[in-house]
Amino acid sequence: MLQAVIMGVTGCGKTSVGTALGAELGVTYVDGDQLHSVESIAKMARGEALTDADRWPWLDRVGAQLGEAAKPLIVGCSALKRAYRDAIRERARAPVLFIHLTGDRDMIAERISLRDGHFMPVALVDSQFVSLEPPAPDESAITANIAHPQDVIVGELVRTIEIMQREDQL
Repeated sequence: MLQAVIMGVTGCGKTSVGTALGAELGVTYVDGDQLHSVESIAKMARGEALTDADRWPWLDRVGAQLGEAAKPLIVGCSALKRAYRDAIRERARAPVLFIHLTGDRDMIAERISLRDGHFMPVALVDSQFVSLEPPAPDESAITANIAHPQDVIVGELVRTIEIMQREDQL
C-alpha cells in the first residue's frame, strides 16, 4: 500500500503536486500544513524558523496520519532532514516513500513571493535550504525537478510509482 510524503523546501509545490498526484493515483492527499500547531504557524508567519523542538510534534502527527491510514495516503511535509524522515517512518510503522521536489533557490523565492494568503514568508527560504538533507541512496525516495511543468512531473511520478509497485518496492 502506498504511503508517501511529498517533501522539499517551502514553495516547491508540495500541495499542488501532491493534490494532482493523489488525483491521478486515486489516493487521498493531506496537506501537512494542516497538521502544524497554531503556535508554529504563527511563528513562521512572523518570519521565525521553526526549531527541532517545534517540529517533532508535527512530524509525529505526519507519521501518525500515515500509520493510521487504512488506504493509500500522500502527505505533504518538508521532511528536510534525515532524522525527520526517520521519525516519520518510525511513527508510521510502515514503509514510506519520500517524493523529493527539488528546485533552485531563486525559483523557490519567486514562487513564494507570488503566493497569496500563505503563512510562510520568503525570508525563511534560505533557512530551509540550509536545513535540507536530500534523501540518501538507502532511503526509499524519488526526486523530481520542479523546473518541469506540473503535468510532466506528475506523469513521471505516476510511472515511477507504478514500476516500484510492480517490482514490490512499495
